[in-house]
Order: sequence, then C-alpha cells, then structure tokens
Amino acid sequence: MLQKTPLTTPTTLSENAVRDISAELTVLLSDVFALYLKTKNFHWHMSGPHFRDYHLMLDDQGDQLFFMTDDIAERVRKIGGTTVRSIGQISRLQRIVDNDAEYVKPLGMIAELCADNATLTRNMREVHSLCDKAGDVATASLLENWIDATEKRTWFLFECGQHA
Repeated sequence: MLQKTPLTTPTTLSENAVRDISAELTVLLSDVFALYLKTKNFHWHMSGPHFRDYHLMLDDQGDQLFFMTDDIAERVRKIGGTTVRSIGQISRLQRIVDNDAEYVKPLGMIAELCADNATLTRNMREVHSLCDKAGDVATASLLENWIDATEKRTWFLFECGQHA
C-alpha cells in the first residue's frame, strides 16, 4: 500500500515567506506558460512579408519562455512550496489573456506580445520586491535574469512593430 507523505523541503526562509513567494511564483509560472503558448500560437499562425523573421523570432522567444518554466517550478520546490499541477490550474491563475482569434494580423500579434511581455516584467518586479523583503536573494537573482530576458523580448517586439 502506498503511503501519502507531504512534500517537505528544508529551507531557511520563514513559513510566511515560503507561502507567499511560492504562491506568487506559481501565478508567475502560469503567466509564463500562457505567454509561451500565445507566442507559439502566433509563431504557428504568422503570415505576411516579414514571415521568416517574425516566425524565427517568435520561435526563439517561445523557447526562452519554455525554459523559464522549469526554473520557476523548481525554485518553488527548492524553497519548500508546491506549484502548478494542471492546465486547469494554470488557466485559473494566469493574468496573460489568451488569444483564440481565427486570424490576427502580424503587427497585431507583435503588439500584443510586446504588451504581454511588458506586463510579465511588471509582475516579475512585484515578486522581486516580495523576495527582497523576505531575504530570498536566490529567487531575486533568478528574477533579475528573467526580467532582463523579458525586457529584451519586449524591446525586439517593440522595434519590429515600429519598423514593419
């Protein structure tokens, strides 16, 4: 017979810090999954005169987002929390709005992803502030790298939208 045991991980963070940071990182993880899928959606459905450049850029950006997901979830577990368990949970937590439209113009895709990445940056800064208050320098450090990468995606998308 299988015995149920709670997931426990040793940490030097307070119980409140683990609870609060884990919860915020789980919402952030949901946002990253939602943005990953939206980026891939637009990558798959790109068209127009800049197809090749946009298609390749969105593929690269999707890869960046996907690689963030494991790091975020593992960070939650390292500090003693639990994270997303299903697509349903992601859909309940995400703040990045899905786009199920049959067709989106290329510049509309670029503008929407630019705004979503900017939103993700703001959300990550809020989590960083929470980590600073709790003394969680490791999570804050990861967030700094993710913020930098997200600002770069935002910059590239912005520039594509300006010169298309």
